[in-house]
Amino acid sequence: MADGVIPAETEARPAERGLTYPFAAPPASGEAIRVAPDVLWMRVAMPMQLDHINVYAVRDGDGWAVVDCGLAIPGTKDEWEALLSGPMGGEPVTRVICTHMHPDHIGLAGWLCERFDAPLLMTRLEYVMARMLLADTGQTAPESGAVFYRAAGWDEPQIARYRKEFGRFGTAVSTLPAAYTRMREGDLIRIGDHDWRVVVGEGHSPEHACLWREVDGLVLGGDQILPRISSNVSVWPTEADADPLGEWLDSLERMKTVFPDDVLVLPSHGEVFRGVQPRLDALIRGHRVALKRLERSLREPKRAVDLFPALFARPVGDGVRGMATGEAVAHLNYMLHRGAVVRERDEDGVDWWRATTKREEAA
Repeated sequence: MADGVIPAETEARPAERGLTYPFAAPPASGEAIRVAPDVLWMRVAMPMQLDHINVYAVRDGDGWAVVDCGLAIPGTKDEWEALLSGPMGGEPVTRVICTHMHPDHIGLAGWLCERFDAPLLMTRLEYVMARMLLADTGQTAPESGAVFYRAAGWDEPQIARYRKEFGRFGTAVSTLPAAYTRMREGDLIRIGDHDWRVVVGEGHSPEHACLWREVDGLVLGGDQILPRISSNVSVWPTEADADPLGEWLDSLERMKTVFPDDVLVLPSHGEVFRGVQPRLDALIRGHRVALKRLERSLREPKRAVDLFPALFARPVGDGVRGMATGEAVAHLNYMLHRGAVVRERDEDGVDWWRATTKREEAA
């Protein structure tokens, strides 16, 4: 090992559910694994159950293009300082690429861009959404949010907590640059000696960018293709009737036609892996199974919060209640848009959902 860079492993671990993991272990703090020519896999910590984000550096002339950044919280800058001076050899960041706008991906983007006078690359919807959420930081919660969560079955103390915690997006995100370079579906981005094709997905976020180096089959998968967990797919109060699960499933189906199975996927969480086709199949199948469980559960009217046991393998605590509610409503909206459920709001403003017999009648 030189300068904190661990050379690529040559022996894969045994296949797990159709996936193989070419590296014995992920990189430790301050270290990097060279996963392919000119590409470093690194990690920074996060203070939550999902305790890390993978970040990547791609050789770009005399410096590095960085993909995703980690949260803007105490300690993360120190980790970056160790990476910049160690595995990245003290060479400059030439550009900052963010797959999407969630805080663990864009948190330190502004800091890196400012420090190195580097451009920020994002898709348009991700950049605009991030700027919108940053504008909410420190603002009073809108009443439409309380209406949304009351309809989902939250009680008044839970709604009071929503009001208290509203506008915290910017607490872990440094100020974004006032301008950016747009990435679009199908764009070819030249980084160093190779082109990377932009492949856009929807559902987890509005216009999530994956990057595919076709010459040797590398895919920077962001949160779109994770090896062991499924990304959160949620409806939020700003667009209460949205159908992100439909968009997510359509994106996964389309990616099955795009990526060959021998690509090496570099995800934002978990470990680098091969086996993109079985993983896409598993992600799709997981939601299809969940929808069937919901249909059975909704033979009697239920609120969104009543469906947590049908969707999640563990109890839902206050810290993840918002995401769990958003995911439940995403599944319900998917079914509603396709005529599989009906929704009725009672005099207390609570939505009650039940399965229809439409499909049985059609048969």
